[in-house]
Amino acid sequence: YKYRVNPKNYFYSASTVKLPTALMALEKLNNLRIKGLDKYTPLRIDSARAPQTSVTSDTSSESGSPNIANYIKKIFLVSDNDAYCRLYEFVGQKELNSGLHKKGYNDVKITNRYTGGFDIESNRYTNPFTFYNGDKIIYSQPEKYNSENYPFDLNGVIKGVGYWDSKDSLINKPFDFSNKNYISLEALNDILKAVLFPEACKPKSRFNLTEDDYKLLYKYMSMKPKESKHPGYDSTYYDSYVKYFLFGDSKKPIPDNFRIFNKVGLAYGYLTDIAYIVDFENKVEFMLSATIHVNKDRIYNDGIYEYNSIGLPFLSNLGKVIYEYERSRTKKYSPNLSKFKIAY
Repeated sequence: YKYRVNPKNYFYSASTVKLPTALMALEKLNNLRIKGLDKYTPLRIDSARAPQTSVTSDTSSESGSPNIANYIKKIFLVSDNDAYCRLYEFVGQKELNSGLHKKGYNDVKITNRYTGGFDIESNRYTNPFTFYNGDKIIYSQPEKYNSENYPFDLNGVIKGVGYWDSKDSLINKPFDFSNKNYISLEALNDILKAVLFPEACKPKSRFNLTEDDYKLLYKYMSMKPKESKHPGYDSTYYDSYVKYFLFGDSKKPIPDNFRIFNKVGLAYGYLTDIAYIVDFENKVEFMLSATIHVNKDRIYNDGIYEYNSIGLPFLSNLGKVIYEYERSRTKKYSPNLSKFKIAY
């Protein structure tokens, strides 16, 4: 079922782009086929030019060393922006976009980090990486540059009546999203489906992932922040911090019989959730993807959006309506949910 779904109508995808970026990072490691190189291999990130920054250690990692697996964990647990930036830098702007396009996900343009200081040109450059084991270098990747452009003919990329710029000045002109990241709701939904149910997708649209990659993704997509030990998260990161459907309007604990495998996005008044929702107790499962825009004053970057009064209650209630429908619906077959029962 679809309502107002049109890949030519722009919406700001925000953190949802972290999902395909994480998948492409895992695929890149597997495609390299280098002995001793995997998602747990310690790495170092260098800075080749401003405003790039280097990384040599990671206190949030159990080992104390940065690695791809820990970045992926933080992306799904709390939607960590730095973790996303590091995976974007590892994959590279060109590989990230062309790789997704080759799989048939054409309504995608991921050309921006989510950290300050970078413009269109500096985002084309991605940092040098070194993967190592002790004193031995396993894989070294130089700085990369992408000269490709990804023009999209989309409706509604110019929005609102004004915005606050980087100098804290109010500009009374519409805000231009044309150089921001973009991915359609259908592409996001299909990408999540390709991860959770690869056998139901065309081989072309699948990702080259190992059995252990799938286990890692399923675990951290559905884990609650409080269940994580490395890194540990306090009560600021409540159960529904990145779970908008059904529970997004409350900070109460999510019942244990529910698990939500998802990725959300929230910025510029846009709230998006791409989810597979499971109730093990009542044998209910369904996929649901939706986005809503809340910006009553039509000013961007002012920090005034109706997230709590409209956006989160809407997505939470939408999830509840679909859940109740699926729970009461007579099913020909009872779902086998065993692969989604995970020890956290």
